[in-house]
Amino acid sequence: MKANKIKTFYRHNLPHLQPIGAAFFVTFRLKDSIPRAKLSELKQAFEAKKKTLLRENTVSAKQELMEHHHRFFLAYDKLLEDVRTGPHYLKDPKIALMVTSQLHRFDGELYDLVAYCIMSNHVHILIDTSLQIPEEQDLFNFEQMDFEPLERIMKRIKGASARYANLELDRAGSTFWQKESYDRFIRNEMEFDNVIGYILNNPVKAGIVKKWDDFPFTFYKYTQ
Repeated sequence: MKANKIKTFYRHNLPHLQPIGAAFFVTFRLKDSIPRAKLSELKQAFEAKKKTLLRENTVSAKQELMEHHHRFFLAYDKLLEDVRTGPHYLKDPKIALMVTSQLHRFDGELYDLVAYCIMSNHVHILIDTSLQIPEEQDLFNFEQMDFEPLERIMKRIKGASARYANLELDRAGSTFWQKESYDRFIRNEMEFDNVIGYILNNPVKAGIVKKWDDFPFTFYKYTQ
């Protein structure tokens, strides 16, 4: 896709800022993996606090808003970890492998796949899309550059994995993934490292394993 056709901001239920060439932390989940009432309650509380902070329009309020987004994500992720109802298809190694196959399929082409963790009902990934930008990119020809934005990358990953998983589960034509993903772009090296730690320790925090590398569907490219 040409750079001048790319939307770097879009909105479904939540806003998504997706700068060209950025690294992204993305969480995507199975359809109906969180009870609607609980998710609605969480979103309403988030939006109410957000409106208050936006009205203040101060430096401290902007910092608090960033922290508010982070707290929302932690609460969102905890809902996914704690829920016992709903689908847990990714607990099946065959299904989890179908997801890993699609994640690795575009590694080195559309992004650098840094880390991921596949839990029973959701997936965390960290990808760096800067490899799509040539090192000596001519800024005057920037609008003519071919670039696959995060929104389209996620559609490719989720679309193919859903199709194969549904065939395996004998539920062809059904919705596998929740349409919207939670994503945020990485602003600095410290945040990058923190996200890696968060992803790798997800199954440890959930009490599934004692060490992150004991979990079969946790991946980190640069481990020694």
